[in-house]
Amino acid sequence: MIKDNVEVISKNIEQSKANDADVLLVAVSKYRDIESIKQVYDAGIRDMAENRVQEFLDKYDKLPKDINWHMIGHVQTNKVKYIVGKVCLIHSLDSIHLAEEVAKQSKKNDIQSDVLLQINIANEASKYGFEKEEIYDAIAQISKMDNINIKGLMCIAPLDAAENELNNYFCDMKSIYEQSKIMYNTNKAEMKYLSMGMSNDYMTAVKNGANVVRIGSAIFE
Repeated sequence: MIKDNVEVISKNIEQSKANDADVLLVAVSKYRDIESIKQVYDAGIRDMAENRVQEFLDKYDKLPKDINWHMIGHVQTNKVKYIVGKVCLIHSLDSIHLAEEVAKQSKKNDIQSDVLLQINIANEASKYGFEKEEIYDAIAQISKMDNINIKGLMCIAPLDAAENELNNYFCDMKSIYEQSKIMYNTNKAEMKYLSMGMSNDYMTAVKNGANVVRIGSAIFE
């Protein structure tokens, strides 16, 4: 069943794309057991995401070492030391304070950490992230820090948004992404990934230029 779900999602992504660019499918494995995650792995998916540090650590040693782990949930600064060097990409870099801690822990371990800056695209009080108006200053500040590299942007659209609202949010993100590319495309701020779209809205996200989608329930259920 999981293999079938992955095939359907992959087809939907191909049909939704506005161009020939690759779209990275990241399987969101939070709350899923090891056996189910292994089925996703056997279906050919090598990128997995967790949103809680402890749950990620519990799974990290029990699964194949060639999995590229992504952190997509809010990370408290005191938990950063547990994930640097273990995750390939932190999607949810949502404050300057968190960036400073990622840079500090990465320097301490003599590694480079790749991050996406999370934008609170709908200005929801319940969500983390930079406001749209803050993002260019944030890129400028973080790109001066050692041992941390910005690789793009991420957002989470409101779950109850109508299709036209989703289009507006994702279109807005694409514009900010393209403008960031023009302003800051360097080694320290390489605008490579636009991470947006989940199980309920990934096709709309891909139509609007997402090249990373984070999908959980549509794969596992």
